[in-house]
Amino acid sequence: MLSPTPPQPPLQTSPNGPEFPETPPRTLILGLGNSLMTDEALGVLVIRHLHAEGGLGDVGLLDGGTLSFTLAGPIGDSPRLIVVDAAVMGEPPGTVRVFEGEDMDRQLSGIGKSVHEVSLMDLLDMARITATLPQRRALVGVEPAVIEWGEELSPAVAAAVPEAMARVRALLRAWDAEANAEN
Repeated sequence: MLSPTPPQPPLQTSPNGPEFPETPPRTLILGLGNSLMTDEALGVLVIRHLHAEGGLGDVGLLDGGTLSFTLAGPIGDSPRLIVVDAAVMGEPPGTVRVFEGEDMDRQLSGIGKSVHEVSLMDLLDMARITATLPQRRALVGVEPAVIEWGEELSPAVAAAVPEAMARVRALLRAWDAEANAEN
């Protein structure tokens, strides 16, 4: 069973915002959420568990918290982006779905939304305007059961964490295989 919060966060922050590596990773994996809001913490917890397991290759793991425009730089600097977040999709709690490319854009701008939909969509629109939108992008969304004050995921969402992690790893493998086939 996964512990609720692995001991070490994947990326420290400074008073001036997130600290990013000098050389952008090939893939940025961005976990979104508020760790004080039950299932809203999903993205942050998935990022922490991926960091604890390691073995992802040339990726940057970033705890994006509840989003801010300081994330526009890292998003625009990475050719590939995977966002992990609680996402309202109209599915049973704990359902994991992957939205790639334009499907991700539709999910963020449609009826089924993440609790960050405006800010994340704003960040992606900024990247479009500046011609820095990641070539490959995906949202790994998990349907929340409870969004209220609390420090633990609901049982359905906690049970979905391993599947969300597996979906991130599957995206990385698929994207790497496509890149290798093109070379």
